Amino acid sequence: RMITRSADGRSTEIKAALNWVYGLAGVTSLIALMINAGIDPTWTLVGGLAVFGFLFAVNSSLHSYLILAFADRNDVALDVGFYYMANAAGRLGGTLLSGWAYQIAGMAGCLGAATVMLILAGVITMIIPRA
Repeated sequence: RMITRSADGRSTEIKAALNWVYGLAGVTSLIALMINAGIDPTWTLVGGLAVFGFLFAVNSSLHSYLILAFADRNDVALDVGFYYMANAAGRLGGTLLSGWAYQIAGMAGCLGAATVMLILAGVITMIIPRA
């Protein structure tokens, strides 16, 4: 099992979310460093994004679980809807930011900006109440 369930349904899962987001940051920064070092960008991106995609899928499913774990029993649909709205806004913002970063600093800079955002997500995850 990649993620074990805690008795309260939150504490172990939040810690796992933190580990997975930092794993994503590590892979993203490694891809940026490899591209910056001149390693073949095609294979670096294909291989790196394959690993990133796996980590992202696990992280995404964990977030879906946590949204339900934190949802108010009387307003689950509202809480889940707000999550998906915020998620869509974040994807739009991320798309715009990554496009800007790519224009300013190229692929390695774009991936560096993504790494910073992933680290920020980890910092925010640390303040989520455990109980």
